[in-house]
Amino acid sequence: MENNSTQNIYEKHHQNSRESGFSILEKERGILLKEIIGENKKVLDIGCRDGALTKYFSEKNDVTGVDIDNLSLAKAAKNLGIKTSFVDLNGDWRELKEEKFDFVVAGEILEHLYHPEKIIQQVIKYLDQGGLFLGSVPNAFSLKNRLRYLKGSKRFTPLSDPTHINHFSYNELKKIFEKYFLQVEIIGLGRYSWLAKKFPNFFAFDLFFKVSSFQNEKNISSN
Repeated sequence: MENNSTQNIYEKHHQNSRESGFSILEKERGILLKEIIGENKKVLDIGCRDGALTKYFSEKNDVTGVDIDNLSLAKAAKNLGIKTSFVDLNGDWRELKEEKFDFVVAGEILEHLYHPEKIIQQVIKYLDQGGLFLGSVPNAFSLKNRLRYLKGSKRFTPLSDPTHINHFSYNELKKIFEKYFLQVEIIGLGRYSWLAKKFPNFFAFDLFFKVSSFQNEKNISSN
């Protein structure tokens, strides 16, 4: 397969900037995913990379991991024994055919994609009726990040990652999901866990989402 520019960017980015097995807030997010997903489920993990987060829910589940980084996918397949597939999430996902899943997971993925709402629409096509879409994004507009922006600095904020092409606040993320799902829950994660949960807009480092009961296709296509 010819190595296209986006694939090349991410393979180099993961090799140079993300050590093998690295995942932001791995334990917090991993435990949440494991508890929610449970066992004997069919799961699609989009942007799974090398399976650093996938390992928390891969056991006793039928997991398919997809990514644009073939090198990382090979590690996930070898280490976890999951099914993997090369998929450009900005494309048409034709590699997945017409499969349906109980869960679709997108851990730190939406901020890397050009049109997040189009990705959400794609996810819905692969969710079984009653299925859940789970994942997380960095809280680009936490109080600490806002203060950094006022100083004219993006250092230590999500804006400092050149592969982040979209940035979300709590309210914006919630508003987007409410266009497509009837049940939307967003949980704040971070060092000060109780503040992150109570005031996620200001104190969460990461925004973990759990959404379900998607609207019918007619409503989705009209958005």
